[in-house]
Amino acid sequence: MKRKIISIDRDKCNGCGNCVTACAEGAIEIIDGKAELVSEVFCDGLGACIGECPTGALVIEEREAEAFDMKAVEARLAMLGRTLDGPAHASEPAGCPGAACPGTALRRPQAKRPLEGEDAAALSALSTWPVQLRLVPPFAPFLAGADILISADCVPFALSDFHSRYLEGRAVLVGCPKLDDLAGYASKIKAILAEAGPASVTVLRMEVPCCAGLAKVTVDAALQAAPDVPLEVHTIGIDGSITREVITPAGV
Repeated sequence: MKRKIISIDRDKCNGCGNCVTACAEGAIEIIDGKAELVSEVFCDGLGACIGECPTGALVIEEREAEAFDMKAVEARLAMLGRTLDGPAHASEPAGCPGAACPGTALRRPQAKRPLEGEDAAALSALSTWPVQLRLVPPFAPFLAGADILISADCVPFALSDFHSRYLEGRAVLVGCPKLDDLAGYASKIKAILAEAGPASVTVLRMEVPCCAGLAKVTVDAALQAAPDVPLEVHTIGIDGSITREVITPAGV
């Protein structure tokens, strides 16, 4: 049937999640840092989400679409632990699968000062959150002009001094090229480098062959989106050894 339904421009979307919380029917999710319509049957086409979008990424269009299905909406909200009036229980937040999950909010953790007699080297050097590559939007303020560290998620387990050696003073992005979508990583990293204009990029990969993809997509993205940005790839051995490679605009 032809009816009014929401349309989302991914290029304009900054992943803020305002539309997600504004949609009572749970029709929108943040997926890979962008708002997406989960299913046409969940969208009533009234556009309550539009006024909450700071970038103008949402509009109402009239086109062929599946009919709005209130029973499907009720089933989805039940799955999310919500009702049309909000959370199903006052003490519970809306379910993260369909809402802007509080755990993915952009933050800058404050560095801790060591207590008297405490070893400063034992303190966390993490200064940005979230760390998962799939959850960090390209517009994240902490990425702008930063020294960006793109690390395979196994690396910290092989390096006892990961925080002091690599993490301090850097914005970190973590992922696994073996378990996640490498093509998605490629487009995400390219968007981040183009948007952030980083001071430098350091890639940490494990020596195992399946980890090479993380370095390759980052090098390719950097050569396209930020060819003048200093770029290094460090290969970490399972025994904790480190091999450092400087990448030039000419390629690997």
